[in-house]
Order: sequence, then C-alpha cells, then structure tokens
Amino acid sequence: MIKLKFLSVLAGAAIALPVMAADVTYRADVEPLLKKYCYDCHAAPDAPSMAEFKLDEAKYKKEKVGPRTDTYEHLLQLINGKSTGAFMRRLDDGTNPLAKGKPGNMYKYLGDTDAERAANLKILKDWVGEGGWNLNRMSARGDVPALTKEQMDKVKVKY
Repeated sequence: MIKLKFLSVLAGAAIALPVMAADVTYRADVEPLLKKYCYDCHAAPDAPSMAEFKLDEAKYKKEKVGPRTDTYEHLLQLINGKSTGAFMRRLDDGTNPLAKGKPGNMYKYLGDTDAERAANLKILKDWVGEGGWNLNRMSARGDVPALTKEQMDKVKVKY
C-alpha cells in the first residue's frame, strides 16, 4: 500500500513539473505565443517574406507590417538564416551585453505586463537553446559582430 501511494505521488509530481527547456518546441510553445502576440503584424495577408521586406523596408514599416513569422521556415530566416539574429535583436529585453540595456523594439509586444513579457521571452530563449540566443548578425555591422560557427551550432529550434 505504501509503495502504491509513493508511486501515485511520484506520478502526480511528474505531471505538475513545469515544461523543461529541452521540451520547448515550435508547434507546442512558440507558434501559439507568436499567434497571440505577433501575427497581427507578422502574418497579415500582405505580410512579406524577409526577402520582400528587405526590398522595401520603408514601405512596410510605414504600413506597420513586419516580415512573416507565421511558419517555421519564415521564422528560421530571422534566427539562423540570412537575417540571423533579427528575431533576437527585436525581442531581447536589453540584458544581452550587445543591447547595452535597451530592449528590442518588439519586446513590448511579448505581453501586457513585465512578468508576462519575461515569461514569454524565457520560452523563446529556451526554444532557441542554451547559448543560441544572441544578437549577432551573419556579417558584422557597427558594434554587432558576425555570428560565429560555435554560436550558430548552439541554436536548437525544435519543430
């Protein structure tokens, strides 16, 4: 009987554990978060791909439409593709040394409160992977250095 109670308590504890960083996936955690907070501007019917956005950035900024983030493939372009780091630079809370204390311009949209924004940012950072969240670009620009192979290898964005 004691053994059975112990197993029951153990099973209950396992169910109550928070999602571990390794368990964060695009489909289960990131896509719902982006749908709630980002899709109004980044999945609108006229939202451009990153390549289209780069061709006429001024036009899209004026229209308040950002590059598409409504598919895993579009999102990867902003994380570890030609526009490496764009996702992280825009959503960073300013604690990254390259941010110099200034949050990214999209951080404020990650939630209604500081606590909600911090929790959502943690989900995104856990998804990108330990050491994968960086503000570097594919090529160095100004104070922002180029992404290294070691940094790129740390990006773990599970589908």
